[in-house]
Amino acid sequence: MTAAGPGFGLRVRDVRTEFREYRYRTPYKFGGVPVDRATITEVAIDVETRDGHRATGVGAMPLGNVWAFPARDLPYDSTLEAMRALAERIAGIVRSCTESAHPLEFWHLLEPEFLAAARAESARLHLAVPIPKLATLVAASPFDAALHDACGKALARSSFLTLSPELVGHDLSRYLGRDFTGVDLQAVVRATPAATVPMFHSVGGSDPLTDADAEAANVPHDGLPRTLAEWIRFNGLWNIKIKLQGESLDWDVERTLAVDRIARGTRPEAAWRYCVDFNERCPNVAYVLEYLERVRTASPECLAGILYVEQPTARDLAALPRNDMHAAADLRPIVIDESLTDLESLLMARDLGYTGVALKACKGQSHSLLMAAAAARHDMFVCVQDLTCPGAALVHSAGIAAWVPGVAGLEANARQYVPEANRGWEERIPGIFRVTDGSLHTATLAERPGLGAAG
Repeated sequence: MTAAGPGFGLRVRDVRTEFREYRYRTPYKFGGVPVDRATITEVAIDVETRDGHRATGVGAMPLGNVWAFPARDLPYDSTLEAMRALAERIAGIVRSCTESAHPLEFWHLLEPEFLAAARAESARLHLAVPIPKLATLVAASPFDAALHDACGKALARSSFLTLSPELVGHDLSRYLGRDFTGVDLQAVVRATPAATVPMFHSVGGSDPLTDADAEAANVPHDGLPRTLAEWIRFNGLWNIKIKLQGESLDWDVERTLAVDRIARGTRPEAAWRYCVDFNERCPNVAYVLEYLERVRTASPECLAGILYVEQPTARDLAALPRNDMHAAADLRPIVIDESLTDLESLLMARDLGYTGVALKACKGQSHSLLMAAAAARHDMFVCVQDLTCPGAALVHSAGIAAWVPGVAGLEANARQYVPEANRGWEERIPGIFRVTDGSLHTATLAERPGLGAAG
């Protein structure tokens, strides 16, 4: 496959990758699994424009294998090694590409090769469960980010201002089908980034709520908050993401109500908003309906604060019996996350009653932009979610949240679980890394070239 149309062409000159390892300050439990470490892929790509101008783009993203490759038959180290090996294969694919193209066109041309590489790596490692598409997107995302970053730097503007058909070389029909004929991707994003983005604080499945919980969990006395109330005061919070089990209604309802009690007791003046995330653990939609009803019965105010419900049932939307979400979506927006890997999955989710989409930098800048366009066309609720993204990865996520219209907020939890990986960034971009009023201050992203991680 070759790039078609002129557009703004970049040619890859070199690709460099590095993997950094971090331990979590405290474990983050989601989907029934505690996570206590992260492997971050850092990528630098040297490019040259058609007129000989050179630039270097950077991208970074956690491999997030527990979330992206949840194989019960494979240990953590096996899925991590598979994704790391796949990232190295992807580096070779990008390095050997001889096309001159816009980053969006690179994604279109190379994604089939990335998926083929995942199949080849699965066979080489004799994996009992092959590397899924979601894990492939995550492994490829820092390379895609680096190309978009380089494009913005080459044009001395934000990467979010490099999306016109004249620069891309095509309208969106090339990437999303004839229903998008004539649709300009540049018109899908804002002309300038939002000045602020509401930040959602994460309450993991094992996170301490009280002093007694913190002592029992051996949360370190290191100057950072140890309880939910302390985090609320420390960051001026008014948005919370609550991780739930999907296996015990009593626990899920009480956990939600406990978080709400602490939040309102700590900042009674705040207009509290919550997202509840079952990480696909609910057995069926009936569980979701009963959960919402029990929360409503106990506290109508708490239910009113639930902004949306994230991916309550299994990510395989085609599996039988299918989980129709229409009844639940009548009560609160139901957002697709793990299932969202392409336009087909978005449309399938919509048919099943999902009313919102979670955009994630870890699935790629190109993927996020295309899904934002599809969500806008189908009038779907939009939020931006995290993969415990520190440093450049958080800047990337914040950029998506700031430039895409209608975003409800951004989960940003690296400051909680892996603060070591954010070291130095508070001085470089304080508006994003120093949170005092529950929001990320993102207006300055308009002044920063590329994806904004570099000045």
